Amino acid sequence: MMMLEKKTTEFIDVLSSSAPVPGGGGASAAVGAFGAALGMMVANLTVGKKKYADVEEEIIEARGQLEAIRDRLVELTDEDARVFEPLSKAYGLPKDTPEEKAFKEQTLEKALYEASLVPMDIMKTVLESMKILEVLGEKGSMIAISDVGVGILFAQAALEGASLNVFINTGLMKNRERAEKLNKTANELIQEGQSYKERIYAEVCGKIKK
Repeated sequence: MMMLEKKTTEFIDVLSSSAPVPGGGGASAAVGAFGAALGMMVANLTVGKKKYADVEEEIIEARGQLEAIRDRLVELTDEDARVFEPLSKAYGLPKDTPEEKAFKEQTLEKALYEASLVPMDIMKTVLESMKILEVLGEKGSMIAISDVGVGILFAQAALEGASLNVFINTGLMKNRERAEKLNKTANELIQEGQSYKERIYAEVCGKIKK
């Protein structure tokens, strides 16, 4: 059973426990999935309404894209847990002899790198949802415009939350060139995400605050 196939309360209970997974990465993916789902809800409230007939095709396309993103983020909740296991095991490897120490360092380096890739994937996937939320903020039903705002806030939290899981792993990597490359990509995604969040949130507030 996938983590997000559990009842939400069960997922939260496991998240609250001392179990190593799900952790911040999986929770970030889940929050990102909620953000995409909110965008889908706005699309569903827009499609079929005469007032929005001229943008219906675009909204239907946006809904389909968000559904794929939502489903991918659900998968990434589990992917994050899967890549943590070898990392957890690598930390526990013995280092009593030079050979054991070398093997542990090599194994740990590989596990740290692979554990960085999933949260990076979460970040990239969430950023795609932000681009589509912008379309819904501009053209979606006004009765649900606040939900675009909630969705973009969730998306930013998911993107920046996942980045912390990148940084905690790259910070421990011995290959600094590879680590810095990952950090650079993550920082660029954060910057782009912040730009989307500020623009979309401001637009939503401009439409609902009187």
